[in-house]
Amino acid sequence: MKFIVYRYACLVVVLVALTSSVVTEELASVFSRISSEVQQNSQAYETLGEATRTIGHRLTGSPNGEKAETYAYHLLKSYGIREVTYQPFPVETWARDTVTLAIAPRKSDNFQDIPVVALAHSPLEANVSADLVDVGNGLETDFEAQKDKVKGRMVLANIGLLAAPAGAKNLHRSEKTALAIKYGASGIIMVNTVPGNVLLTGTASVTGSLIDIPAVCVSLESGQRIREWMAEEKLMALVDMHNTSKKSTSRNVIATIKGRSKDKIVIGAHLDSWDLATGAIDNGLGSFAVMDIARTFQKLGLKPRRTIEFVLFMGEEQGLLGSKAYIQQNQKSLNRIKYMINLDMTNQPSGVNISGWDQMEEFFQKVGSQMQAVDPNYKNAIMNRAGLHSDHQPFMLAGIPTLTPLGHLPPTIGMTYHTNLDTFDKVNKEGLRNTVRYTSMMLYALADAPELPTRRLSNDQTRDFLIKQGLKEALVLGNDWHW
Repeated sequence: MKFIVYRYACLVVVLVALTSSVVTEELASVFSRISSEVQQNSQAYETLGEATRTIGHRLTGSPNGEKAETYAYHLLKSYGIREVTYQPFPVETWARDTVTLAIAPRKSDNFQDIPVVALAHSPLEANVSADLVDVGNGLETDFEAQKDKVKGRMVLANIGLLAAPAGAKNLHRSEKTALAIKYGASGIIMVNTVPGNVLLTGTASVTGSLIDIPAVCVSLESGQRIREWMAEEKLMALVDMHNTSKKSTSRNVIATIKGRSKDKIVIGAHLDSWDLATGAIDNGLGSFAVMDIARTFQKLGLKPRRTIEFVLFMGEEQGLLGSKAYIQQNQKSLNRIKYMINLDMTNQPSGVNISGWDQMEEFFQKVGSQMQAVDPNYKNAIMNRAGLHSDHQPFMLAGIPTLTPLGHLPPTIGMTYHTNLDTFDKVNKEGLRNTVRYTSMMLYALADAPELPTRRLSNDQTRDFLIKQGLKEALVLGNDWHW
């Protein structure tokens, strides 16, 4: 009997080894085909260039945003993908009109005008005059240190971290605005941390709805001048702004390539952009890569085990509205989503961020080794840190495993996001092509793996995961803590 059991065990080991070898050989073959197809026929760079020329910006809820949704739908259809659908959801369509900022010494009418841009979703009308208080980096410790001075005042806060203590973790501009509201400020002036007199926009709302106080951004150089002036005398700030807002409908665009099971891998990127430029970097890089990955799978006739949904989210810039709508509208089938890949300003990936899912490190090390066999330039780097403020967040809060490719942008290019400098001339063709090439391989490996070493977390497990990742405080501040 023992001999029979031993022979059976040996047979199982041999069969597992042979199966693993066959899977590895099949993966190598598919990776090679993907690499060749993308290098020879990728259209990501060309279609992104066309969209920036013919559409311009892609602001959610605007006519341009609608044009971008239609463009993506017809582009995916042109690749021969049969199942392409719109997923409508309601949005608060905010748009800037006029804004001015003037600074003067207290009890003086010697106002100096400062170049400024409004942050969404500031009030439709605001005319606020108040003493100015500097809260440094705008972290909760900064507000707490000035809590007796903030109420009723206009606060000045850095968007990034400047001269921060070691280990300090920055907050999103919407979270800093939420702190300003919490501590009773009458408005907030954000100081950009990018040199060159660059004005940055973005949402100052954690919910995508209108906020109660005006929020604006000034350049790094303007912020420095204001602070030098504040060192000499007490200042007051006057913000006068007019904006528009209306209820409207936006649409995610979803292309589906059916697998051999109903289980799904979702790969997504936000299609929308801000309106100061054309959003070529943020997030033309990610969204047009996703569409070209779909083209590649369709062209090669790849049919992995799991169904793949390629999702172009709208409303990311307004508070992850499109990805939140996706989760809300798919509540009954969330258990079928085995993984979510998010591309946001992704360029020239060197590896993956497994976003706190320790079980996936060995999986992606092996996948990366197969990718290196096709292209030795792939670095196979592994990062393991969960983060917020992109379209993976609603999936993560639903307990679904997520990952992001580790992209690389030159600092001068990465800092152009949300500004008037975010234009197509900043896009690197080879970097975008490699985003398509490497991410297609990662996607196929996830979609076709016999088993994945992760499972969707329960509600309590998700809570514990987020606490372990140090995300509770930011989620509470962002009104997105569900527990």
